[in-house]
This record gives sequence, C-alpha cells and structure tokens, in this order.
Amino acid sequence: MNKYTEKILVVPRKILFSGKAPQGFIPASRFDSFEIIISDNMQFHVRNDMEQDPTYKQIINYYIFSCHNKYFLMRRRETASEERLKNKYSLGIGGHLRQEDVAGVSIASWGWREFVEEVSYQGNVHIKPLGLVNDDSNAVGQVHTGFVFLLEGDQEEISVKSELKEGFLVSIEELETYFDRMEPWSQLVFTHLKTVHKGKIS
Repeated sequence: MNKYTEKILVVPRKILFSGKAPQGFIPASRFDSFEIIISDNMQFHVRNDMEQDPTYKQIINYYIFSCHNKYFLMRRRETASEERLKNKYSLGIGGHLRQEDVAGVSIASWGWREFVEEVSYQGNVHIKPLGLVNDDSNAVGQVHTGFVFLLEGDQEEISVKSELKEGFLVSIEELETYFDRMEPWSQLVFTHLKTVHKGKIS
C-alpha cells in the first residue's frame, strides 16, 4: 500500500484543542486529558487528504530513545517521503498510526510498529510519557500533533533503517551542536530535555 493512500489516525482540531491550541512542548502533567480526547474521538482518513487539511490533527507517537544518559539522534535521508523534513536531524522515532495500531493497547505502544520499521534494537525499554508537542508555526506542524515518550533502554546497540540516513548516541551537551539542523519538533523536545538535565545537575 502506498503510504499516502493508507488511512491514518486523526482527530478534528476543534475537538483536540477546544479554544486556542497550545504551542510548543506541553509537559506530561496534561498528558492524560489529551489521551482521553483522542481515544474518544479518533477517526481514520486517507493520509494524502489529511496532509493539507489543518482542520484535522494527525496523531503521531514520537519516541525519544536514551541509554546511559545519551540520546539517539537520527538524520533523515535526502529521499525521505516528507519533503519538508529531508536531511533534518531528529530525536523522534515513530510516525503515523493506522487502525490496527490502536486496537486494544495503550497509547504508549501504538507507535511500536513504526519504531521497529525505522530502527534495529534488541534490548529492553522502559517507556515514560514526556508530554505533547504541537507547533502550528509551519506547514508540517499545522497538521500533526505528537505524543512524546522517552524510551529508556538497557543497551546501546541501536541503528537506523528505513528512511533514516544515520543514527548515533550523543550526550545532551553534544545534542546542542545539532540544534539548528534539527526538525522543529526535535528542537522543542531538546529544549525540554535540556531543562530537565539542568534541574538534575543543580
């Protein structure tokens, strides 16, 4: 199936965000209420139709992998299907959700199919919700909203496949040197992670 003809999980914007939509990274303290809204109001429409329709929000699981205080940073290929994200660096592993992804399981695991399609990893992970990311300042963000999860792994052997060009584990300090080349969501997540690390140190 062509990925642009598949049906993906969406929620009407006016239902997901009653009133003015929050912008940026929304911490996990507000995570549960959004999860209920999505579970109660999910719809499945053809992806190609949704990519240009900001009256709907495509729901994305956005996994951040970490191990031994390092984070997995990836770079998308020049041939990536999303024109607007080509060659950008990303902290987020995951993608669009199909109906079979959400049948009878927790939202934290909905994006696992996308995870195993994009990376190779054989270790164990502890999944921790971080929050929600929403950014209507650009064309990609206007039609997507991300559920952000931290995957705390127990081994560093992880590598990319699929549309990703390369991937490597780096410290929070090293991540900052890639900031200007990151996709917008990753910039928002990095800023949150940097604040968390600063709080631990102080």
